[in-house]
Amino acid sequence: MEPSKEGHTPYSYNTATTSPGHHNGGTPAGPYPSGSPTYPQSSSSSPTNDLSHEKTEVTDSPIVEQMENVETPDGLHRGLKLRHMVMIAISGTIGTGLFLTSGKTIATAGPLGALLAYVVIGIWLVFVCQAIGEIATLLPLPGGFTSWGTRFFDEAFSFQLSYCYLTNWLLTVPAELSASSLVISFWLPEGSNFPLWIVPCIIIAVLVVINFLGVKMYGEAEYWFSILKVVTIIVFIITGILTDAGAVGGKTFGVDYWHIEGAPFKGGFKAFLSVLVSVGFAYGGTELSGITAAESSNPHKHVPKAVNTVLVRIAVFYILSIFFLSCIVPNNDERLMNDGGTVVNAPFTIVFLQAGMKGGADYMNAVIFTSIVSATNSDFYVATRMMLSLSRNGWAPKWVGKTNRRGVPYFAVLITTLFSCIALVMIYAGAEVVFNWLVSIIGSLIFLIWVCILFLHFRFRACWKAQGRTPQDLPYKSWGYPYGHYLAMTIGVCCVVASFYLSIATKPSLGDFPEGTADPKYKKARDSWAQGLLGAWFPWFQAISLYFAYKFVRKTKIVDPALADLDSGRWVVKDEVVDDKPRPKWRKILARFV
Repeated sequence: MEPSKEGHTPYSYNTATTSPGHHNGGTPAGPYPSGSPTYPQSSSSSPTNDLSHEKTEVTDSPIVEQMENVETPDGLHRGLKLRHMVMIAISGTIGTGLFLTSGKTIATAGPLGALLAYVVIGIWLVFVCQAIGEIATLLPLPGGFTSWGTRFFDEAFSFQLSYCYLTNWLLTVPAELSASSLVISFWLPEGSNFPLWIVPCIIIAVLVVINFLGVKMYGEAEYWFSILKVVTIIVFIITGILTDAGAVGGKTFGVDYWHIEGAPFKGGFKAFLSVLVSVGFAYGGTELSGITAAESSNPHKHVPKAVNTVLVRIAVFYILSIFFLSCIVPNNDERLMNDGGTVVNAPFTIVFLQAGMKGGADYMNAVIFTSIVSATNSDFYVATRMMLSLSRNGWAPKWVGKTNRRGVPYFAVLITTLFSCIALVMIYAGAEVVFNWLVSIIGSLIFLIWVCILFLHFRFRACWKAQGRTPQDLPYKSWGYPYGHYLAMTIGVCCVVASFYLSIATKPSLGDFPEGTADPKYKKARDSWAQGLLGAWFPWFQAISLYFAYKFVRKTKIVDPALADLDSGRWVVKDEVVDDKPRPKWRKILARFV
């Protein structure tokens, strides 16, 4: 292999990371002692890349360095393969958000309102993931999109986004685990004294073992869990089609339930706005590809494949599922509200019962249980990687980011385990009540994070242009830019404003309840209003407080686009193998998404 030509970086991955004190594109801090060159300089060829089967070389550019294929400078191991990345992107975080809360969405907003909510939030999410794909393919950094603020905008922005994202996952872990006790109740006889706290305890123990075994074990576990979820949702959709058409269950439903009282748009526009947060919770975690890129064996190929599956996930798994669910179960069915907090009334289980398939209901409940384990496994993974990123940036104690020989930040795993034990307290406090509070906060945190990701993508493009680079220079270019991203940002801002509006406008009036404060309906309305109030304002209060506090203490400055660091940590592939074998057009189209 010939040495690289001057000014050309055919393949590179810079292992140095930007230090917390790095602004305006200065020399990034590296793992080398003071007085030595920041990066080793050589024009000699490197060994063949055993993971990607592509050749690499060290260039003489002062901003690039040969990638360590097995271990990154942060101690992480690049053990995630393409199949892991794709399956994690497709269904890795599908859990209680879809399986347990979708019924309440239909009961609140009606079939059309619920479907429209999933479509609108889905459009927003597609472009969020495209933004992630474009930057993470180029810069597969530990911490993912939470580290971009330091590069493209302001270090204080990365600080607040990192802690907000960590908060999201530390709350999601107990939220998912609390639902596990509800799942087990499906099989317990009425009046059973079985101690439900044992279930999350067992799950926590299993997840600790999986996470301590390293990223490969995490990837394999998520791969097989995800396959089970994918197969189940496909089976559910097929069952929904057959049930709706009257082929099973003995009754033809069609779209009759879209014409009953309250349907198709139940509760008006305010009801539609009220379900957006819970839909955001259901979609939450889809942006995970931006974090897993740091442990992918080849981000250049894997990240684009992963983000392009998001459209399939939204169109097939969410929208089709909600459509057939709304056709088979009427929006006034009391089971959809699931006030008892049991999985007997979980919407997906109801469909199998409507079809007369009791065995199918048992199977669906088992899948919901494994989905909770799977989603919590992803929650564990992201929370620990966020703590490692915070530690490496100097925003958390150094010991939090220590890794073992398998590349696992073991102290971060232990901290996440402690937070997961909140689920045990939730069971005694009332799992369903606390779960609803967490859903409200987590859904709003997700909205905040997605808005920040889109903002950073606009900022990245501005920096890219300011340095005289073109979109054609990017290894992956997000489709739909800029108009699709403008649409997504508009949706995001409107959702945030709607959550603020509802948090104030939905305050119940005591005069509307004859029994006053003793009226159970008043207590329920008051709790719902309080959940919305806390959920809407807490994430933004946290983000703004962290941003300005850090900016005040560290005196950070906004990065000059012309000096932004767009090269440290870059991954560029040399001599990419091109398949010249002609393929049918349908396969080319399918390969774009799958």
